[in-house]
Amino acid sequence: MVHQFQLNGYNIVVDVHSASVHVVDDVAYDMIALYETTPPEEIVARMLQKYGDRADVTEAELRECLEDIAALKAAGKLFSEDIYSGLAPLIQRSEGEIKALCLHVAHTCNLNCAYCFASQGKYHGDRALMSFEVGKQALDFLVAHSGKRTNLEVDFFGGEPLMNWDVVKRLVAYARSIEGEKHKKFRFTLTTNGVLVDDEVIEFANREMHNVVMSIDGRPEVHNRFRVDYAGQGSYEKIVPKFLRFAKARGERDYYVRGTYTHYNTDFTEDIFHLADLGFTQLSMEPVVCAPDDPCALTEEDLPVLFGQYERLATEMLRREEAGRPITFYHYMLDLAHGPCIYKRIAGCGSGTEYLAVTPWGDLYPCHQFVGDEKYRMGNVWDGVTNTALRDEFAACNVYARPECATCWGRLYCSGGCAANAYHATGKITGTYDYGCKLFLKRMECAIMMQVARYSRAHKEQ
Repeated sequence: MVHQFQLNGYNIVVDVHSASVHVVDDVAYDMIALYETTPPEEIVARMLQKYGDRADVTEAELRECLEDIAALKAAGKLFSEDIYSGLAPLIQRSEGEIKALCLHVAHTCNLNCAYCFASQGKYHGDRALMSFEVGKQALDFLVAHSGKRTNLEVDFFGGEPLMNWDVVKRLVAYARSIEGEKHKKFRFTLTTNGVLVDDEVIEFANREMHNVVMSIDGRPEVHNRFRVDYAGQGSYEKIVPKFLRFAKARGERDYYVRGTYTHYNTDFTEDIFHLADLGFTQLSMEPVVCAPDDPCALTEEDLPVLFGQYERLATEMLRREEAGRPITFYHYMLDLAHGPCIYKRIAGCGSGTEYLAVTPWGDLYPCHQFVGDEKYRMGNVWDGVTNTALRDEFAACNVYARPECATCWGRLYCSGGCAANAYHATGKITGTYDYGCKLFLKRMECAIMMQVARYSRAHKEQ
């Protein structure tokens, strides 16, 4: 299977199963499109008819091009066979081996965002703060079930985790105290809306947090539409100076400024560029996921606009790179040469198996987006995963378990997509969230094009 697209002046051909990317001229692009379904003589005749007025398009050149295509196919770089489908049943995650937890240290929030999937941090339940004892047990549970893994990941999440900051600090201190004895290394992430950020938070996070996610939606009028406090006041003016100090102080450490775009700001690149012009360089902007009848919800009519926005973002990022003002966009981070490994390309994020969410009461869920749905409660941090049937269901949830993915060119880039989004869209974790798929495929085209442009630029400079 191949996927062909034209973007920013490039003719790009992606071989799905080998992950080879080819940049070709107009003639080769058309010939590849015909190659698997059309006899060679007819391909030559069609190309002569279409390009016969060009001096460089001769029958000899066309036949040489056909030979090149055949050679690439023989080398497994075009029209390659799917050699991975048989591996899917074998790539079962190690039973009970966990590498990451999302600790819901606060099921409460000091903002009242209308689009919040977590129901303003309550997850459709009671407000609560995680105790140190529950968090400590969660860390012990992670260590005990991590097998031979050395690196363990813990996300401090909410609601707003800074509303339980003392417990966060105590949990980090406890984890550090057992690293040597347990032969583990913890990597922590903090996600915050910024309201309670101060110098002490910045100093501690920059010392202890491997990554920090700062929630801001972009331009003041966009951010303040939804990200308001319980008095209805927008939070932009309060958090942006704090986040700028935070990002600057992190130096070379990872952070992301993460926003959500909705039907109200389908021109979301304006928000990304606004944040970049403020000085943020590591950016993410996610499409809202909500009920179709929600006023925030993205519509089919929005799709062409959003596609155009992603293309605009890619070309502007390339322009800024050339001008010496690069920015990173999370969804355009793509390594065509080295990764990810086939295990991850087939099996995805590991929710429900390698990655679990922990509520303030110590209950376990497949990930933060399932929290509050009793059908998906997997156990607790004292007894472990007791719903082993549910764990097995997630272990078998890979790209080949989704029938809709069988003909999709992007399936080995997304691993079948988010199980939670699939569940909320279709009622089953092996479904597909069609709208999200369309956006993902456009992002992949843009990300691939950017790699092509960088490669082309580097070779011109040599």
